[in-house]
Amino acid sequence: MGSIEGWSLALSPIQEDARSEIDLAALVQTYSTLLFRVAHSILRNPAEAEDVVQDVFVRVLQHCRSLPAVRDLRVWLVRIAWNLALDRTRRVRPEQWDELFIESLAGSNLPADQAMQETQRMQAVLRELERLPKAERHALLLSAIDELGTAEIAEVMGRSESAVRALLFRARTRLKDRLEKGERK
Repeated sequence: MGSIEGWSLALSPIQEDARSEIDLAALVQTYSTLLFRVAHSILRNPAEAEDVVQDVFVRVLQHCRSLPAVRDLRVWLVRIAWNLALDRTRRVRPEQWDELFIESLAGSNLPADQAMQETQRMQAVLRELERLPKAERHALLLSAIDELGTAEIAEVMGRSESAVRALLFRARTRLKDRLEKGERK
């Protein structure tokens, strides 16, 4: 019987009889990195993102009886992390993009002048990303940073797949146009 600190998640009464269960440690190992990326894409703060991941698994423990009804566990967990991170941004205004985050995106194996140019480019992209309408920004973050597919994004955002495709198209087009306009200046 797998467990972590005495906690295990039974799938259903029928499966419980068969001694089949979901191990919380396995869930943490499987999904914690993805959930961290989701939370970090919104919060831009590693400590806050880690707190969100912990809160997700607390919610899992609180709702373990309803776990059998979950069709797609990955999307369900991402949606919880997404909503918890958004709740945190509503309570406390997140700081601007952290320099360490930008540097990690730029790459560390570049010569200093190229790394500086790449960092400036990433800052421009992130500034323009922040200026996108909220729905477009959220769809783009879920797609690009969290690597979710259209169906998964639709479920997380509570929209249709065609609406998500339209949001992604508009976000990418708007971001591209703004970045090209900024480079011409």
